[in-house]
Amino acid sequence: MQLAFVKCHGSGNDFPLIDARGLALDDGQWARIARALADREGPVGGDGILLLTQGDARHDFGMRMFNPDGSEAETCLNGLRCVARLGFELLGLDSAAVRLKTSSAQVARQEELAPGVVTVRTVAGPASIRTADVGLRIDAEMLVDSLVPGLPSERSFTAVAMPNPHLVAFVESIDEAELVALGDWCEAGPELVPGRTNVSFAQLRGRDLFVRTYERGVGLTNACGSAMAAATFAAGLTGRIAFGSEIIVFNRGGLVRACAESPEAGGSVAVSGNASFLYDATIEVDPEAGAIAPPLVHARREDEAAAWEAVIADLAT
Repeated sequence: MQLAFVKCHGSGNDFPLIDARGLALDDGQWARIARALADREGPVGGDGILLLTQGDARHDFGMRMFNPDGSEAETCLNGLRCVARLGFELLGLDSAAVRLKTSSAQVARQEELAPGVVTVRTVAGPASIRTADVGLRIDAEMLVDSLVPGLPSERSFTAVAMPNPHLVAFVESIDEAELVALGDWCEAGPELVPGRTNVSFAQLRGRDLFVRTYERGVGLTNACGSAMAAATFAAGLTGRIAFGSEIIVFNRGGLVRACAESPEAGGSVAVSGNASFLYDATIEVDPEAGAIAPPLVHARREDEAAAWEAVIADLAT
């Protein structure tokens, strides 16, 4: 079968984005397609695939995200911005309620983050700090800036569900080898966290944050939107950043603006960032075998790519 897709990225998190509203494929078929399309050794590559899906009585449209290993994530906030943009363009909307796998999110067009950078604001949550929601099998009901019993690390973590699970540690400097080793341990689905979890090291930079994440089902990634949201919420919980204040959250892929509410105020996290479209293409896919042909690129969005490259260049100076 032939699939049309847009190659897109949010803060460097890149994906093939598919309008799946009229496609009758089951979860197993989408998982096989994800493994093929997102394969970094293949002709497309990505941090997973994004699907724009049908809405319902409460939602204008829906979103699904499959990781490169074929597993489905509860959410992906960088990807959500891209799905929202496609939904806006196809349905003629400026804001929407979006159905996620286990929750909902509010999205809206927003003033450009930088010249030529299409920007979308997402509001997700409420964030949960119940360890059961994060999938941790420990006695404590919550985990805030504390050691995790059974985790092979001497660092203090905060557990946050956005609703996908996150462990966030605030560090003076980021040791990637340590992060990867810990992420690999969690990725094996140990008894402590059988459903696996995202693991992030966050570094305070003035009143802003830099976040590096080992993403569940992906590995070490240049960007993870829900991790940036979880780190912002965890910074508020631990008193490092005031709830209600907008900050810049940086990662290897770029930046977003973020603002977290306190649990008493609702516990939502607003994130504003780019939703950049890089090219439009079609590709032949065998959803049973998980085989794909080289894509046929119909149009490249050179201006959008250049606008984001200018943002990255500014960060480097």
